[in-house]
Amino acid sequence: MQTQPNAAPVPEKGRGSRIAFAIFASVFAVCVGVQVLLAGLATFVDAVNWARHTSFIHFVEFIPLVMLALAFTGKLPARMRWQSFGLFFMIILMYFTANVVAVMPVVSAFHPVIALAIFALAQKLVPESWRLARV
Repeated sequence: MQTQPNAAPVPEKGRGSRIAFAIFASVFAVCVGVQVLLAGLATFVDAVNWARHTSFIHFVEFIPLVMLALAFTGKLPARMRWQSFGLFFMIILMYFTANVVAVMPVVSAFHPVIALAIFALAQKLVPESWRLARV
């Protein structure tokens, strides 16, 4: 078992899962950026990009659940498990806010705000996960 300064000990067992978690966290963060880019392209370039925006999410929506499983097998800190679950929960909220525009347009206005929160949390997880993967 190795320790980092000011951190809980990280067991040797599960290192492969921690590396996989870091890879998935990195891929997810990039995919969130691509998703925002597709929304921008749909808004400012060509509306055909809305179809790309709405279909691209299906390739990445379950990555946080994979990260959650890897957080357990990699024995990552509980906060990283909760953060992985939080990413998935926010994706569910994104579906909700995108589909209630006709009945609750004010709630739908939170769609891009939640996207910012997802991106911020994904960006927070990437360096922390790589730090723990190197242990």
